[in-house]
Amino acid sequence: MRFMMLMIPKGYATAAPGTMPDPKAVEAMMKYNESLQKAGVLLSLDGLHPASEGARVSFSAGKPKVTDGPFIETKEVLGGYWMIQVKSKDEAIEWASRCPAGENEVIEIRQVFEMSEFPPDVQKAAAGFADLQSPSGRPSER
Repeated sequence: MRFMMLMIPKGYATAAPGTMPDPKAVEAMMKYNESLQKAGVLLSLDGLHPASEGARVSFSAGKPKVTDGPFIETKEVLGGYWMIQVKSKDEAIEWASRCPAGENEVIEIRQVFEMSEFPPDVQKAAAGFADLQSPSGRPSER
């Protein structure tokens, strides 16, 4: 089973462009990341720039509307993620619980859909989905 662990740092929604993490926090997080890798459960991970550097595209009446960050109405934004492969939700929770996160951080755990979970008509509609992914499970860089 694949799970995405989403890091949600409180206050990151209003972080200024160019905000960087504390080097000591990064060092502790790297040890955690290495333990995920050594256990063979880590598929991928990345950190994200602050929302103030991002954009959102919403749709109304079929027309896209672009809003540049920061997003004032947002209370929580993603700071980064891990994609892991484990045997159960309980194991994903166990790994998330080991993270050296601070008091201002929350990790949300979400299971990734596997094609086999969908009914045949949905699988047929999604034919070719696997071809859109690189072998690492993420789109190739441009």
